[in-house]
Amino acid sequence: MSGIKQGLRPGLSTWTLRLWHLLRRPWLLAALCLLAVLALADRLFPLPLPADDLARVVLAEDGAPLWRFADQEGVWRYPVSPNEVSPYYLDALLTYEDRWFYQHPGVNPLALARAAWQNLSGGRVLSGGSTLSMQVARLLDPHARSYPGKLKQLWRTLQLEWHLSKDEILTLYLNRAPFGGTLQGVAAASWAYLGKSPRQLTRAEAALLAVLPQAPSRLRPDRHPERAQAARDKVLKRLDSFGVWPQAAINDALEEPVLLAPRQEPRLAPLLARRLNTRGSPPLIRTTLDAALQRRLEDLLLGWRARLPERTSAAILVVEQPSMAVRAYLGSVDIGDAKRFGHVDMISAVRSPGSTLKPFLYGMALDEGLIHAESLLQDVPRRYGDYRPGNFAAGFSGAVSASEALATSLNLPAVQLLEAFGPKRFAGELRSAGVPLLLPPLAEPNLALILGGAGSRLEELVSGYSAFARGGKAARLRFQPQDALYERRLLSPGAAWIVRHILSGQARPDRDPRAQLVQRPSLAWKTGTSYGFRDAWAIGVAPRYLIGIWIGRPDGTPVPGQFGLASAAPLLLQVHDLLVNRDSQRGIALPVDPQPASVGVAAICWPLGQPLDSSDPNCRRQRFAWTLDGTTPPTLLAQDQPLGLGLQEHFWVNSAGLRVDSRCPGATAQMLALWPAPLEPWLPRRERRSARLPAADPQCPPPQVAVAAPLSIVGVREGDRLRRPAGSVEPLRLRLSALGGSGRRWWFVEGQPIAETSADAVFNHAFTRSGQYQLSVLDESGQTATLRFSLAE
Repeated sequence: MSGIKQGLRPGLSTWTLRLWHLLRRPWLLAALCLLAVLALADRLFPLPLPADDLARVVLAEDGAPLWRFADQEGVWRYPVSPNEVSPYYLDALLTYEDRWFYQHPGVNPLALARAAWQNLSGGRVLSGGSTLSMQVARLLDPHARSYPGKLKQLWRTLQLEWHLSKDEILTLYLNRAPFGGTLQGVAAASWAYLGKSPRQLTRAEAALLAVLPQAPSRLRPDRHPERAQAARDKVLKRLDSFGVWPQAAINDALEEPVLLAPRQEPRLAPLLARRLNTRGSPPLIRTTLDAALQRRLEDLLLGWRARLPERTSAAILVVEQPSMAVRAYLGSVDIGDAKRFGHVDMISAVRSPGSTLKPFLYGMALDEGLIHAESLLQDVPRRYGDYRPGNFAAGFSGAVSASEALATSLNLPAVQLLEAFGPKRFAGELRSAGVPLLLPPLAEPNLALILGGAGSRLEELVSGYSAFARGGKAARLRFQPQDALYERRLLSPGAAWIVRHILSGQARPDRDPRAQLVQRPSLAWKTGTSYGFRDAWAIGVAPRYLIGIWIGRPDGTPVPGQFGLASAAPLLLQVHDLLVNRDSQRGIALPVDPQPASVGVAAICWPLGQPLDSSDPNCRRQRFAWTLDGTTPPTLLAQDQPLGLGLQEHFWVNSAGLRVDSRCPGATAQMLALWPAPLEPWLPRRERRSARLPAADPQCPPPQVAVAAPLSIVGVREGDRLRRPAGSVEPLRLRLSALGGSGRRWWFVEGQPIAETSADAVFNHAFTRSGQYQLSVLDESGQTATLRFSLAE
């Protein structure tokens, strides 16, 4: 020893001397070598901890699994931590599988000795003596049930204990334990077999799930309930023997039968799940959906499949408007129906919105002061360059109120209103509120916009309609709980309130202008049909929900006879009834809908649209209107109104009441309110301009105003009842022309264009069907003439 000390270089520390003494002990040196070898082996053969294997679960708001995306081996799992599992399950698992889990270093020597004795005495592998750590090691790195395999398992177990805490090892078991088929993890098994969260397990259910991984195929409770119950009872009796649970609780659990329905895979909201499952998504993708509502609506829509034409799909979107949380998302009838293009998500697809944009325009026009609720609009043939819009329904109605035009979705009044407001401004207001309208490259907004001449998405339309329920603010949809509530002003609260009441059937206020209305809101809804019967829409604003419906063919081919009111509206009403009944059963009361302070009621008169006394001769029809900020805009004239034919005619009369020149003796000035000239063919004769104006005095006639002669139709008369010649099956052909007016003529039958002629041209038209016809003609000055006749069988 002294020699060694003498051999050491001077200046070595006492720690070096101590290390030298330790190295002289062979057992310690062997231990250090062993540790070095194990460290090297750990580095060369690292623990195969699970990486992101693309397994995802899409969850409803309450945590219920909606859809699952399996990993590369087809396995799906629902990740949970120990504190997200029922304590009953942890009691059953640790008592049955590994009572000393938190005490041993990964291997229980007593259990291993017992298993070795049983295997040697039996001549084959009868027991493994595995701890939970060892079972996790086998799950992460499977091996054969042999002695070399067991050594490999022991090595992986030691690595687990070195690298992970006990709770991390337990978490791996909770999420990787096999439960039959493609199920892994207690949470996936709890939802699949029991339809509930693992946090809500009863004692009997916890014991059942604790034993299933022992033989998941042989003990599957949906296939072998007797075996499963026997195994469960074995767990319960062991819990009883160790006094883990009270005796009474054990007895109750033993009495509980194992009767389960066939296992259900999560198969709800597949298109939303696909939409949210993006690169970098977490294993649990949480949504705002209501799983029970989603399931009911998917069943409802599957029931509608037989009512839909072939290759036709449908979409339903339900949003709870106070929070803007999406509660149901059905992008197609059935994702597995290839004939109906079920893989195409029609909630996010771009389609023509038809008439669903009209409520936005009427609300903006109210805010702009262009109209009030009962403003006089013109449903007459119109021509804007090469654009000749018509109504969806047959014919024209003449004079209509703004509320009637919106409620019945008339096209011509909407085009008149958009012309006054401006299509570019309208598109810009919608875009700034989160409702963009998509146009072809280099195209600009035009008058066709309001009839569906642009592209939009169902989700954006529903978002825009939220303005009618949220005081004029349009809010973005929230698909996930972490999505912020984002809203922008689209309309004033008063305009939104008025439009919603019009769409809910409360178009006209109480006749008492002093009445303060505090009503419980009902369903306000609007339908739409795109050109060629390609898209049928219905969008509803209920007290608590926004509902969007689309029906059509995803490939864009027409479906003759399919339109919003007949196809989409019945589904909308059925969904609304389901939501109302559901809220009623839950005791949810409807909110109160107070009238905004900016909304008032005024008695106005047509044709001027102004408040007048009902005894005033210029008050031809009195109506009660919702007004905004106390304003009553005058009647809106079309921009192509014939010159010299305004709403107010100023003239002079003599003592006999005849019209005279202003310079005639005794002439007094008079003013007469007249209807817009394009409405003349639809007015009773006593209301027409020629009947309202006094006759001229031949002794002192008024000056002549150069106005085109009235337009009239030649070839058939008002009220004619025509019949084909006896025995003829050929269509009835009429020779038609027009007198008066100016410029070219455009002809319409039931609102649909049939011909364009020069001023004096005559043309023939065949009428094939029997029944009533409306025939109209429009000239370049904006004059119209119309009549009705019938064709008998």
